[in-house]
Amino acid sequence: MTTTSHPLVTRARRLARDLLVPQAERVDQEGVPASHVEEVKRAGLLGVVAPQEYGGADAPVAVARETAEILAGACCSTWFVQTQHHTPVKLLATYDSPVREKLLRPLATGALMAGIAFAHVRAFPRVPVRAVRQEGGWRFEGRVPWYTGWGLNDVMLLAGVTDTAEVVFGFAEAREQPGLTPSAPMRLAALTAARTVSLGLDGLWLPEEAVVLRTSQEEFAQVDLPRAANASPAVFGVANAALDLVEQTPDGRDTARSLRSRLDEVRTEAYALADRPAPNSSVPERLAVKTRAYDLLAAATTAAIVAGGGRSMDLGSRAQRLAREGMFLLVQGQTAEARRTHLGSLASRQGPSFDPR
Repeated sequence: MTTTSHPLVTRARRLARDLLVPQAERVDQEGVPASHVEEVKRAGLLGVVAPQEYGGADAPVAVARETAEILAGACCSTWFVQTQHHTPVKLLATYDSPVREKLLRPLATGALMAGIAFAHVRAFPRVPVRAVRQEGGWRFEGRVPWYTGWGLNDVMLLAGVTDTAEVVFGFAEAREQPGLTPSAPMRLAALTAARTVSLGLDGLWLPEEAVVLRTSQEEFAQVDLPRAANASPAVFGVANAALDLVEQTPDGRDTARSLRSRLDEVRTEAYALADRPAPNSSVPERLAVKTRAYDLLAAATTAAIVAGGGRSMDLGSRAQRLAREGMFLLVQGQTAEARRTHLGSLASRQGPSFDPR
């Protein structure tokens, strides 16, 4: 992996070394504590992409990627909770609105933390959450299937779709209130620690001044498709953390060296594609590279399990935690196009031949 000398990268490495890695197995079993979030805030990592005029770092994209890799490789649950925050910040920074002046500075400085509740918009033409125009604002009805960071976030970016296929994005307080009821925390095979719930919406009302963006579903999909086709930095962070474990075993050094070399190549290619202009023109290529990154993630976490032997079956095993986190990353932010590409790639492979002679 390349390294960056930016102060935020230095702080992320220090946070990973001193707090996140030593406590990752405990957090995996017990949940992300509020103190972890406070340390992420203290390091300035919630403002990595925020404008400087609002108190953020406005760091280069390479810095945002590398800090994400570091956090994900150290404790994927903590990374996943805080990564939700950056999309609302980017949206507020991009679109002028009354809520921008109210929320962008506290979000950029870490005084507030945001979560997201809009992945369900990708299910269109199915509409899990409907937005209905009401005098002075909007009423939201339906169910948000997944909401991460419940009890840790202060506000959420919520989206619903209208009867005319317009997507309405607005900010709500991330707490139980009239019209908003959380489920019990979900028990998941991986990242239960990230405090994920579903949200029942029964007439949750948001005033017009809480809305940051209204756009057609078609325009949302045009922006979302190429963005979702990019390989996540977390994939590279978790894969490299797994290879660190493999490298520590006498039998695993050559394997780790070979896989890391291939991982670095795919990482370079993935980020180069993500930085291209006119992203819609390279979606198939992005998805193909993303699938190769998944292959190497699976190989790296499998190698960590194999290198750890029977000890890997202990719930406190770092190798097992990384393998489960890798499984989660295979479907995190998954779109129908990404799923089809990944399944097609798996179906086209030929297994090893067996010669009984």
